[in-house]
Amino acid sequence: MKKPNSFILLLSKIIAFKVRILLRVRYKIVVKGHEVFKRDLPVFILPNHPALIDPIIMLSQIYRFTAATPVISEKYYDIPVAKSFFKQMGAVRVSDLEKGNRDTQVLKVITRSVLKGFRRKQNIVLYPSGQILGQGFEKIFNKKSAYHIVTKLPPDVLVVGARISGLWGSSWSKAYTGKSPDFFTQLAKGPFYTLANLIFFMPKRKVTIEFEDITSQAESAAQLGQKPFNSFLEDFYNRHGEETPLFLKHYFYSPKLKRELPEKVSRSAKQESASS
Repeated sequence: MKKPNSFILLLSKIIAFKVRILLRVRYKIVVKGHEVFKRDLPVFILPNHPALIDPIIMLSQIYRFTAATPVISEKYYDIPVAKSFFKQMGAVRVSDLEKGNRDTQVLKVITRSVLKGFRRKQNIVLYPSGQILGQGFEKIFNKKSAYHIVTKLPPDVLVVGARISGLWGSSWSKAYTGKSPDFFTQLAKGPFYTLANLIFFMPKRKVTIEFEDITSQAESAAQLGQKPFNSFLEDFYNRHGEETPLFLKHYFYSPKLKRELPEKVSRSAKQESASS
């Protein structure tokens, strides 16, 4: 993991600022618990993953308070325009596990790179589930990366849980069609929706992000093993209970959407249980 230079850090902050402005067109974002970033210590940020758009929302908000380096799926890391920037900012490239790329070295790569980042006093963002959720609550299943890193965590690193809600039912989530949406198709629709709503009248989705220092609890759970650790994280993410899907209309002049959750959602907890 390469530590970003001052120019890349400045560029990242500028991009994050511009992204936040763009997101305001569609989202009303509320951030709680950002005080955890005031301590001068490296932070290991572990968010839940309800939709494809939430890493963009999450990172843009984190950059209001501190810089952070993400662990990114190869699908997005390898985008020609973005790859050079991700490399310069020190992002960690990992196999796209949702597509079935079972790189046997992926756990070692993530662990080694993240721990190197902590030694350089960097903040790291990693999604423990490795995929967007398939139901209104987070399931980590048997994913190992967050657990392995926490068991080897340097003593000066804080573990911060990040709970994001309000996106289940978004067209960026599996709740909309039952399948993982295409990122670039959804992105391309944004300008059209904005213009169709005369920029200022886009119906807004409320999104809440809650940051919490979970260092001691995470370390204690990790000592008990991978399963208890993953269960601890799931309990943290699902503290407010199962989220009801909100299907928000895309045009201010349209009637309320009459949409229901698809009968089958790919890689949901129900589907995974049936296949095991």
